[in-house]
Order: sequence, then C-alpha cells, then structure tokens
Amino acid sequence: MEAELLDLMRQYGYIILFFWSILEGESGLVMAGLFVHTGDMALVWAITTAGLGAFVGDQLYFYLGRFKKEYVIRKFGSQKRKFALAKLLLREYGGFIIFIQRYLYGLRTILPLCIGLMGYSPRYFAILNGISAFCWSAIIIVPVWYFGDTILSLIAYAKTHWYFFVPVIILGIGFFIGFVRRRSARSKVLKSRSRSNV
Repeated sequence: MEAELLDLMRQYGYIILFFWSILEGESGLVMAGLFVHTGDMALVWAITTAGLGAFVGDQLYFYLGRFKKEYVIRKFGSQKRKFALAKLLLREYGGFIIFIQRYLYGLRTILPLCIGLMGYSPRYFAILNGISAFCWSAIIIVPVWYFGDTILSLIAYAKTHWYFFVPVIILGIGFFIGFVRRRSARSKVLKSRSRSNV
C-alpha cells in the first residue's frame, strides 16, 4: 500500500499537491518537501504548485462569501463564534490578518469567507492572498527539503521504535488540549469585547 502511494505521488505529484493545497495544507507540503529532497520533485515547481493551490482555495472561499452570503450563513451557522472573532481581528489588524490567515488554526476557512462577506476589495485580497500563499508554501517546503535526511531518518526510526514516541504523543495531546482551552477562553473574551463595541 505504501509503495503504491509513493508511485502514485511520483507519477501525479504536482496534480495531487495542487488539489491537496486547495483542500488541506501542511501535510501535503511536508510530503512535497520530502519528494523534493529525494529528487522526485523540483523545488521551484513544488513551491509554485502548492502556492497556486493555496491561492485558488482561498479565492474560492472569498468569492463564496462575497456572492453566496445566505448559503454561507446557513452552512456555517454553527461557527458564529469563529465568525465574530474573525470580524474582530479583521477590524483591528486589517490586511495583516489576510497575510497570516494560514497560520491561524481554526480560522483558515472562516477568514476568507468572512473577508468576502465584509466586502473587501477583490483586487486587494487577491494580491495579499497571492503573496501569503507562495510565502506559506516556501516556508514549509524549503526547510523540509533541506532537513530531508534527518526527517526521513526519524520516520524510519519511528516505524521500528514506535513505543518511544508514545510519551511524546501523550504530551502533544496534553499541549493541544491546553491550547484549545486557552483559545476558547480568549475567544470568549474577544466575543464579549465585540458585543460591547456594537
């Protein structure tokens, strides 16, 4: 199964990376960085393909918010808290939030939708989104390519010594739960602030 997946990536790597970057994110870029390291992909083309996919994905969300407001409100009705936080961040930080939206866990889909809903200039958003998308792809792919030997060695070691990583996974889950709780508390504070400003 693993060999078949690797062969598929070698044959259709750029196509898979493009659509992966539209739908998801970092894991596809890490995979691309490793394929660049092994010589199965070209660095420039991997960065370009991933950046273009990320750009297209956020443009789709932006125009969905801009022209399908009722659908967005109906589809994402359960995400009201995140939309309130996104609006507050956009009002306070403007274009800077557009640039760093891919690094904001839990808001990556909500922010471009919200930007479209708020009537931002399509040209302004496209420029910042394009710069952000290609920077994001380079920031992830280049280090993975450069440290490819170390990463591949760790992967090989983890396959045969998986039990050493159990404590790390448990700690990671603990940190993640703590992070989510802090974000939830911060979101409540920001939401109350946004209500008081209305």
